[in-house]
Amino acid sequence: MTDSLPILPDDLPFFTGISPDKRMAMLTCLGARVRTVRKGEFLVLAQDEVRYIGIVLSGEIHMIHEDRWGDKAVLAVIRSGGLFGETFVCGTVLQSIVTFQAVKNTKFLVLPFHKVLHVCTNACPFHFQLIENMLRLMADKNAQLLEKLEVISKKTLRKKLLTYFSFQSEQVGSPTFTIPITRTQLADYLCADRTAVARELSHMKADGLIEIDQQRVTLY
Repeated sequence: MTDSLPILPDDLPFFTGISPDKRMAMLTCLGARVRTVRKGEFLVLAQDEVRYIGIVLSGEIHMIHEDRWGDKAVLAVIRSGGLFGETFVCGTVLQSIVTFQAVKNTKFLVLPFHKVLHVCTNACPFHFQLIENMLRLMADKNAQLLEKLEVISKKTLRKKLLTYFSFQSEQVGSPTFTIPITRTQLADYLCADRTAVARELSHMKADGLIEIDQQRVTLY
């Protein structure tokens, strides 16, 4: 579903350095549009061509890889302010190798990539700031994927969980934090069986490594 252009939140990283009074003119120049999808809907399927950059305005999207045997892995969690699709529109192969799915009711901004990358004939000054912001967000996404790689490279499920929890603890600066995904999504993120994850969490609690209540965790 396509909506009319909204007033953008002031804290969207993609528009850092661009004054609010310039943003509506910028969105019109870029040919931006807003889409709304419901929880569970797919925005992009594997093998789809991607020709736009998506910016999440509200809600949450998961970047998912599914192999030929049906096993799923959550590669990245994209929340308000995050980008998706930029990996493919920036490359030589436009076909996505992953699926993007809304896990909450989600509103996102669609920006045609060629209009973002190339300065228009009006030489709008915000274009250069926009490109700089996009590169910074792409670097942040790469860091998130490297974090995921470090987690799943651990040889045991316990070490994977402890590494993931350590990253979550570091982000909030506290040993107590809330996991931003459900148990099922955590299992997908770890590329593990949900039952095995639940069992290992119980063992870790019994061994005094963690305290866990639903998605609330304390790391000892």
